Amino acid sequence: MIALTHLTKTYGQVMAVNDVSFSVGKGEVFGLLGPNGAGKTTTIKMLTLLSRPTGGGATIDGCDIETRRKDIKKRISVVPQENNLDRELTAYENLMIYGMLHSISDRVRKIQQCLELVALWDRRDSVISSFSGGMQRRLLIARALLTEPLVLFLDEPSIGLDPLIRRQIWDIIRKTRIDGRTVVITTHYIEEAEALCDRVGILAKGSLIAIDSPSNLKSMVGEFIVEFINGDGKLIQHICRDREEAHAVAKGTEQAVTIRKTNLEDVFVKLTGERIE
Repeated sequence: MIALTHLTKTYGQVMAVNDVSFSVGKGEVFGLLGPNGAGKTTTIKMLTLLSRPTGGGATIDGCDIETRRKDIKKRISVVPQENNLDRELTAYENLMIYGMLHSISDRVRKIQQCLELVALWDRRDSVISSFSGGMQRRLLIARALLTEPLVLFLDEPSIGLDPLIRRQIWDIIRKTRIDGRTVVITTHYIEEAEALCDRVGILAKGSLIAIDSPSNLKSMVGEFIVEFINGDGKLIQHICRDREEAHAVAKGTEQAVTIRKTNLEDVFVKLTGERIE
């Protein structure tokens, strides 16, 4: 459904996206994981036609992002980081205007469907200024789904939300996979990538450094991490292949230890020596 070939973006002397190539299959939930400034949003902006690449290229459903831009606009929808809802209008009015601008047929029925999906139908006549941040994020997703896109892009969909609301957003994202829809998510939340994505591409300083399923990426590191604070107050971590090795390491350590399963941040640290922040 999506194919990137040596996609590159520079801003003067700054390499924002560096020769990135990968593909995303139809119906897949694909995540771009990395810290702020890794190139995630820049990559999404090129794929959603908000920025032109400096080099390389990409296709969406066989349409080139440079030569078939109108065709791509008919196939995609975007949930941006920025909240660009009209705060003086109601939820229903926001979606109705969006539907009119995009010449969506059967708007009334589709608006109801989308608002019900994000559990906002009962608040359809409330003005956006009365909505919480989580409710506004849900409405942005409903608006994006109104055009019934083949590909849905979500740029940091749960940024700034508390953990409970974040999980509500995750449940909505899971529901969007109906009809084989492809979903691309950018995130710096480890749990989000592990909970939602079939595959994850890890970005660091504009470069793609690893791509695979969360389970396969974690297997690169090991199954368990034994960690403790040493006498100097420094966090010490031992990577262990399995539970037995983790228990053996713990028994040989005088300090109080924590044994936990590895996560995608451990993969990032192993590959880059840095943490996702």
